[in-house]
Amino acid sequence: MPEGRTDPLHPWGKVFDAVFLGSACQFATVHPIEFESTDGVLSKRIGPISEDTLGYAMQRQDIDSLFALGCTIAQRLKRNGVLGSEWAMGPLVAAVDGIEICSSYARCCDTCLERKVERKVDGELRECLQYYHRVSAVTLVSTPFPVFLGIRFQQAGETEVACSLDLLRQLNTQLGRRFFDVLVADAIYLQTPFVAAIESLGLDWVINLKDNQPAFLAEAERLTVAPATCQWSAGNEDFSLWHLPEVDWPVANRLVRVVKTVRVQQIKRVKIKRPGEPRDRQKEQVPLESTNFYATNLELGSISPKFIHQLGRSRWTIDATAFQTLTTDSHLKQPSVHKDVALVVLTTIRVLAYTLTTVFYHRQIRSHCRKRPPSFCEMARLLALALFADAPDTS
Repeated sequence: MPEGRTDPLHPWGKVFDAVFLGSACQFATVHPIEFESTDGVLSKRIGPISEDTLGYAMQRQDIDSLFALGCTIAQRLKRNGVLGSEWAMGPLVAAVDGIEICSSYARCCDTCLERKVERKVDGELRECLQYYHRVSAVTLVSTPFPVFLGIRFQQAGETEVACSLDLLRQLNTQLGRRFFDVLVADAIYLQTPFVAAIESLGLDWVINLKDNQPAFLAEAERLTVAPATCQWSAGNEDFSLWHLPEVDWPVANRLVRVVKTVRVQQIKRVKIKRPGEPRDRQKEQVPLESTNFYATNLELGSISPKFIHQLGRSRWTIDATAFQTLTTDSHLKQPSVHKDVALVVLTTIRVLAYTLTTVFYHRQIRSHCRKRPPSFCEMARLLALALFADAPDTS
């Protein structure tokens, strides 16, 4: 990657290694990276480096080169057969979604988004200005573990859908056409311009249908009042499915395929009865029903419509697994080095570190453990200890 400074004391390679290894070891901010580089687990691999140097170097680094590095990693993973999937039957499935990070009422940078919110200050409800960032991400969800392909920060005056579309076009340029085959997304993306744009990129799509398309949803509900065409059970869940090969989408003036699924899940709840003291608590099973509509342009042929249901549910991987782990373990929302370019560079490196450590965790640790494997957090601690250990003598 190119160097963004002139005659630096600490080259960019050292800065990148420090931030990458610190993110892999799940250090929350750059401050612990400074400490660990001086006297801790990174002292033998990195050596002394200050957090001011880290922030200064990241602020002057080229963002496009980091994006290209992430795409190169994704291409190499695909070439090495890491991105295979059993349930997707060959195609690579990616999900697109957005997440909010670094929200604050005081700390901001030049590219922060702004909004007015009401909150209590000294017991009084006041309207305050809140600063925040939103990030769009494209993640492979057909793989055994989520793999990020790229991220992009949403700019002022830009919608999440427009930001995600620009990200998809960047990925199409860097990775090549049809690097992945199917895109899954939430209902906010079911818009005529977005659908037309991703179809021009050669992508099939499966998008949730909700009340942001009222006429389309009403037509789908009208056509699914008859009994379900398919029913099955999995564990404590019962599913019913309706398949509509052609449903009119009035806004787009076209016919698309729609699949409706109803899931009834048996969950346990605690019921408290108070006939006397002490209170009597009893557990009882109650059904929890959820309904989903999926719109798609996929041609099924001889494939069962249940495949659309699997594709639609795979979207939750980016929320429930990828974003959740990045937030809780990799500290995605920590506003460290909150400057316009430095924050983008830091977040990109964090995502790269998460992707590669996830690949290492699943392919080299979980697959080789004969007993209970360590958790993802435990693996990060073991990695930190391994970095501190003396290198083996191979002479």
